[in-house]
Amino acid sequence: MDTFGTFNTAYVEGFVTSRPARSTIGVASLPFGGAVEIEAWAFKPLR
Repeated sequence: MDTFGTFNTAYVEGFVTSRPARSTIGVASLPFGGAVEIEAWAFKPLR
């Protein structure tokens, strides 16, 4: 959570108009020394 402000700034700059939903959960540590964990969903419309 110490770097949330930096992450949030990058998120806003990366998704200027239509921002996807997200959730933020603070934990003591992540496996393998990870800084963030990202969960993503994708949608591909049928033709």
